[in-house]
Amino acid sequence: MQNDYPYGLIQFYATAPYACSYLPDRMARSQVATPGHLIDTPIYSELVRNGFRRSGVFTYRPYCDNCRACVPVRIPVERFRPDRAQRRALQRHAVLQTIERPLIFVEEHFALYQRYQRARHAGGGMDQDNREQYTHFLLQSHIDTHLVEFREHGVLRMVSVTDRLDDGLSSVYTFYDPDIPRASYGTYGILWQIEACRHLRLPYLYLGYWIGESSKMAYKKRFDPLEGRVHGHWRELEAGR
Repeated sequence: MQNDYPYGLIQFYATAPYACSYLPDRMARSQVATPGHLIDTPIYSELVRNGFRRSGVFTYRPYCDNCRACVPVRIPVERFRPDRAQRRALQRHAVLQTIERPLIFVEEHFALYQRYQRARHAGGGMDQDNREQYTHFLLQSHIDTHLVEFREHGVLRMVSVTDRLDDGLSSVYTFYDPDIPRASYGTYGILWQIEACRHLRLPYLYLGYWIGESSKMAYKKRFDPLEGRVHGHWRELEAGR
């Protein structure tokens, strides 16, 4: 890691094996960057380019012994053009108004987060998150982090948390109302972040990891072109990769 990462104060360690959250019957490990309080926006930007991601102040990348299924991915925003379904999502949710809020606990946000987790990720563990776990996950950051509400006629429909990096935005997490028929909030949220990148003249939207064998990750391949970091280099992923 010292060869591709210039910050001498940051150190790295590998975790013990743990059950993989995405692929059944597999074990995973992570490489963790520490200490967290030294990982500011410039350092984190470089880490993201090297395949890292964060959860709260915990910065990590997959470091599994016998698996390379997790591929860091990003959208080169100037080359992206929405397909028909994505254009429909833009039209369907054009009424949404965005409001940026401080990175603090809001009971209304937490209630929506609980509904989303219980509807979309029941049994995954996060559906049991309490206020403290929610706060550690989304509201603790040493990075330039932004929280945006999406409201429809005053009603909260979606919350998106993003990090602003040197060369793009990194999508931390988005949760939304799971009970609206035919809604496409997740797609709309990514499209909104792409436009935010363009407005800020940032070339990339980082989407974390994509796993070809995981149905939960399939939506990321619907954004074309999509670049992945493979064997230490960013390149465009082929259709069906």
